[in-house]
Amino acid sequence: MTMRLVFAGTPETALPSLRTLIDSPRHEVVAVVTRPDAQSGRGRKVHPSPVAELAEEAGIEVLRPEKAGAPEFLDRLAELAPDCCPVVAYGALLPQATLDVPRLGWINLHFSILPAWRGAAPVQHAILHGDEITGASTFQIVKELDAGPVYGVVTEPIRPDDTSGTLLDRLAVSGAELLAATLDGVADGTLEARPQPLDGVSVAPKVNVADAQVDWSAPAMRVDRLVRACTPGPGAWSTFRGQRVKLGPVRPVPSAEPLPPGAIAAGKDTVLVGTATHPVELGEVQPQGKRLMTAGDWARGARVGGDDRFA
Repeated sequence: MTMRLVFAGTPETALPSLRTLIDSPRHEVVAVVTRPDAQSGRGRKVHPSPVAELAEEAGIEVLRPEKAGAPEFLDRLAELAPDCCPVVAYGALLPQATLDVPRLGWINLHFSILPAWRGAAPVQHAILHGDEITGASTFQIVKELDAGPVYGVVTEPIRPDDTSGTLLDRLAVSGAELLAATLDGVADGTLEARPQPLDGVSVAPKVNVADAQVDWSAPAMRVDRLVRACTPGPGAWSTFRGQRVKLGPVRPVPSAEPLPPGAIAAGKDTVLVGTATHPVELGEVQPQGKRLMTAGDWARGARVGGDDRFA
């Protein structure tokens, strides 16, 4: 039996799941729900979400409610009569009236091993806190944030050089397979959701620009994790000569001579910055209003001297 689906999602992270369900003979995606078109890019032009673009290419109806509880949206959702609504990074809260529409509920793909890292930024927090293993979970959406019973889990090791971007890319692919398998199991009646454990709950709130400022008085390991967690967004940064500088992933260098926190040592090919422990080597740097460049090119262009430092 084909399962009628209304898929909810917004960013590129959701695309592997949507493609998998569109291509699946066991699923019929009758519509997608996504966030309203938003401004993006340098020209601040209004663009549809990645999910909306893919749906339109596939000839699938796109719903863009300002609020997921709007009466006109609820009416259309009821008309579509979905069996289930899979969700991947939709980006808005779903009121109970919306959750009640599909007969099999709303099933969310969340990028952590629940109950760890409930919230908006699970991958960033997993890297920031030094987790060695993370994963993705499918669960039944309930009113409490990311607290519903879990259907299935996949795991993924966190590599020493992983950024939130590279890790999320892998989880989006493995998570798509998990989501499709979960929907199949629910449709067949062979899969039962189990309550999340009461122990081990942690919260992953959104990481904002202020959170992404590098504290050079922290140990090198902490600096490394912060920069990787904030790459590509919101982007780790520091200030140099009073202006903000965006920083790409760094590399801790335990063998280097210690430097005072924030102090810069620019060599021919490398740029080291001091921390509370050993220095880190800068990778890419983007000065305010300029392009992304190698740390060496930045240091030469800025004529970094012995007294210069990040604040």
